[in-house]
Amino acid sequence: MKIPISVLVVIYKSNGEVLLIERADKANFWQSVTGSIDVIDEDLSVAAAREVHEETGINVALLPLDALQSMHHQIDYEIYPQWRHRYAPGVIKNTEHWFSLLVPDDTPITLAPREHVAYQWVHFQEAASLCFSPSNGQAISQLFLASN
Repeated sequence: MKIPISVLVVIYKSNGEVLLIERADKANFWQSVTGSIDVIDEDLSVAAAREVHEETGINVALLPLDALQSMHHQIDYEIYPQWRHRYAPGVIKNTEHWFSLLVPDDTPITLAPREHVAYQWVHFQEAASLCFSPSNGQAISQLFLASN
């Protein structure tokens, strides 16, 4: 059973482009990297780095120490009904913690084919509107509003 605590990682380049990945189980569902913690006491930044590596092939340990940043923001949201079976009976809410990851312009992306089928680099203004999840769009907007 999944733990209802997750991370969302907005991966971006210095030119304002954001990485969006398309879910394998839902066409046109574009999102940033997301994933639940594996154990209840897992450090959130460790979970974020793990999910980035699993979903994109990016090894955060090879980037500058300050590349992965907590956005010091979390939200609670209702888990979509089609995914509630992954959680313990009665669990309908998830707490999501936001992170950002600045990567070099030439960073290669290797998707996990069971999870994602496509990726695109999109300017942050468009990326926020392409995300299926409203909170994902908010995380992108918040990151770039904070940096301006």
